[in-house]
Amino acid sequence: MQITKTDIDQLNAKLTLVVEPADYEEKVAKELRNIRQKAQIPGFRPGKVPASLIQKQYGKAVLAEEMNKVIGEGLYGYIHENKLNILGEPLSNDEETPELDFDNQTSFTFVFDIALAPEFNCKLNGNNKLTWYDVEVTDEMVENQVKGYAERFGEYVEAEAAEEGDMLRGNLVEQKEGGKTIENQVLTPAYMAADEKAKFVGAKVGDAIVFDPKKAYTNEAELTSLLKVTKEELAEMNTEFAFTVTTITRHKAAEINEKLFANVYGEGNVKDEADFREKVKAEIKTNFDKDAEYKFGLDCKAAVMKKMEKVEFPEAFLKRWLMTANKELTAEEVEKDWEKTIDQLRWQLAKEQLAEQFGIKVEADDVKAYAKEIAKMQYLQYGLSQIEDQYLERFAEEMLKNENQARGIYERVQENKIYEALKGVVKLETKAISHDDFGKLFA
Repeated sequence: MQITKTDIDQLNAKLTLVVEPADYEEKVAKELRNIRQKAQIPGFRPGKVPASLIQKQYGKAVLAEEMNKVIGEGLYGYIHENKLNILGEPLSNDEETPELDFDNQTSFTFVFDIALAPEFNCKLNGNNKLTWYDVEVTDEMVENQVKGYAERFGEYVEAEAAEEGDMLRGNLVEQKEGGKTIENQVLTPAYMAADEKAKFVGAKVGDAIVFDPKKAYTNEAELTSLLKVTKEELAEMNTEFAFTVTTITRHKAAEINEKLFANVYGEGNVKDEADFREKVKAEIKTNFDKDAEYKFGLDCKAAVMKKMEKVEFPEAFLKRWLMTANKELTAEEVEKDWEKTIDQLRWQLAKEQLAEQFGIKVEADDVKAYAKEIAKMQYLQYGLSQIEDQYLERFAEEMLKNENQARGIYERVQENKIYEALKGVVKLETKAISHDDFGKLFA
């Protein structure tokens, strides 16, 4: 097979392939022999169908199929051998490809358009100044987190007199003749309007509090659930209810002692309250450092993309390729998202160059470790901090079965490695900053 490359400009070229009989004849003959061995044609025993009949019935289809294989192997073999850094995939140039005549031709010419990646340099160095934000942890933050843990690991106890945050259980009775009764209902004064809330504060078991549910709650869904009525029935309801208290339950925060220490950080990992507070402070700092890593990554990406903003791309080819790859995509949709598409391409090419610069490789273990970190964060959202590794493993494995999630995690790991490598080449300045001021950087 003869393949020649013709440069149109720095970003566009075409490949002309001339396919000769020697490139496909043996492959076609072999496939036709396979078909002949399996063909079931009336009047002929298996394997005894005349070769001429097989050629007549299947010859063109087999030739076309083998031709496609030969072309694909030739195209990508040439691209690989000549180290062509192409964008997208080669596209057939129908205008310059001669019409095919399988009946009379033995030599075939095909022309393909290709797009070449632009040359660029997005590498950062000591002239690039970036900031690492050292977010401060205050005593107030530590105290609030300690209180939060005490609340989380607290318990529910019965109380004698109701306070605003207590949960009251009792019976609701509509204050009119023949009014409905709802037994074993639950009320929490904290969620009521101020005037109605005040009626419940100080109430004791056995007390009957008369109140207006429509004044206590403004949410229609809450009212229909509380009173066991439909929206239509609620609209007609204008009576007060009496609530007779049967139990008062209060959430009591856990004491700051060994039991709380073990619940938060595991048995035997905390010596005393001072040690506990130090661990809480370190935990907050770890979370702040993760936020600082994220901000540093954003700043790194912005600095790299700044060096990429004048890089030109073969736009006409890429737009055509996008619509070829996705038949449902319209030209209008391509134009609408074009800047976003090009930014994604710029960043992808930049990552490839930086990964090569720093010799960065993402291994399967890296991807799995990051997936386990995501799993750990998911559990923490539910207040579960002491999760055995086997559960994190299972969570991560399930996550990585999803191709899109696995690809996203791979890219995130690669980016994190790039950002970590860039710390060693840019001029890095550390700046202490309050949590509030740090948050404003994202506004």
